[in-house]
Amino acid sequence: MRSNVLYSIETKSLTKSFGDETAVNDISLSVEDGEIFGFLGPNGAGKSTTIMILTTLLKPTSGQALISSFDVATNAKQVRQNIGYVQQEITVDEYLTGRENLLLQAKLNHIPKNEIDKRIDEILTLIELTDKQDKTVVTYSGGMRKRLDIAGGLLHRPKVLFLDEPTVGLDIQTRRKIWQYIKKIHDEFKMTIFLTTHYMEEADQLCDRIGIIDDGKIQVIDSPENLKKAMGNEVISIIFEEGENRDSFLSELEKIEFVNKINKDGSKLTLFASNGTEVIPKIFYISSKLNIKITSISLTQPTLDDVFISYTGHEIRDGDSKFNQKREHAKMKRLRA
Repeated sequence: MRSNVLYSIETKSLTKSFGDETAVNDISLSVEDGEIFGFLGPNGAGKSTTIMILTTLLKPTSGQALISSFDVATNAKQVRQNIGYVQQEITVDEYLTGRENLLLQAKLNHIPKNEIDKRIDEILTLIELTDKQDKTVVTYSGGMRKRLDIAGGLLHRPKVLFLDEPTVGLDIQTRRKIWQYIKKIHDEFKMTIFLTTHYMEEADQLCDRIGIIDDGKIQVIDSPENLKKAMGNEVISIIFEEGENRDSFLSELEKIEFVNKINKDGSKLTLFASNGTEVIPKIFYISSKLNIKITSISLTQPTLDDVFISYTGHEIRDGDSKFNQKREHAKMKRLRA
C-alpha cells in the first residue's frame, strides 16, 4: 500500500545526458497537488527533456522522478495512467473533424464506451468548440487547434497535465486566450499542471510557482511575486560609455546604500535597489567624479525578466544555449522513431 501522496511530482537529483552533453543537471523539485508549476527558461535549457522524462518517454541517466508516488522508470504504466501530455507541436489530425480527433484519443486511452460521448461533449463545451466539432481541423485556426490538442490530453481525466510550451508560435491575442482556457481547465478539474515556457508573461500570469532553468540547472524556485519582491523595490538600468575607470565605477556603485545587487552585461548595468529615487543622484555623482558618460538610465518595477537576468546573468534568449532546441528535438525524434 502506498503512503499518502503529498506531491503530484517529485524529482531527486534528476540528470539526463546525451553523450558528453548534460541536458538536465541534478534537478530536485516538488510540485504540490493542484498546483500550476512552470519551468521558465530559454529554448534548449532542458525544459522539454525534463518533461520527456516525467512522462516516461525518456529514461533518466541518474536520479529519480515520481508522479503520484510512482517511479517513472520502474512504474511507467502507472505513471501514464495518471498523466496527460500535450507536446509543443500540435498533434491533431487536420483531416479529421474535431470530434473525430477526440474520439480517437478516447479509444487510445481506453475510456469506457458508455462514457466517451459524454466526456467529449463536456470537453468540447469547456474549450468552446462545440459549434466546430464536425468541421475538419484543417479549417481551424492555430488557437483552435491548440485548444483541441489540450482537450485530447484531458479526456481520460489525468491527475497531472503536462503542457510543453503550450502557446509557442501563437500571436499574443491567441496566447492570452489559451491562458484563459488553461485556468478554466485547472479550475474545472482541480488537477496539477506542469508547463514549460520561455514567455515571461505566461509564467507570471499562469503559475503558482516557477522554476527558472538555464543550461539544464534550476537556478531558483518560488512564486513569481516572491521572486520579484526579492529583487528589491525598483530596477535601475544604466547604459554607459566604457572607459579606463569602468572597474572603479562598478566598485563605487556597489557601495551605494539601498543597492542590493548589480548585474553587468558589457556597457549595460542592472541595479536592484530598495530606494531608486535616492540611488539615481548618487549614480550621477559617481559617474561625474570618474568621468564616466551615462547615455541612458531608467527606473522601473521588477519583472520576471529582471529576475531571470539576476539569476542567470543574461536575458532570456532563444536557441543559443550549449544544448540548443534544434538538437534537443532531433534527439527526441530519433528516440520516438
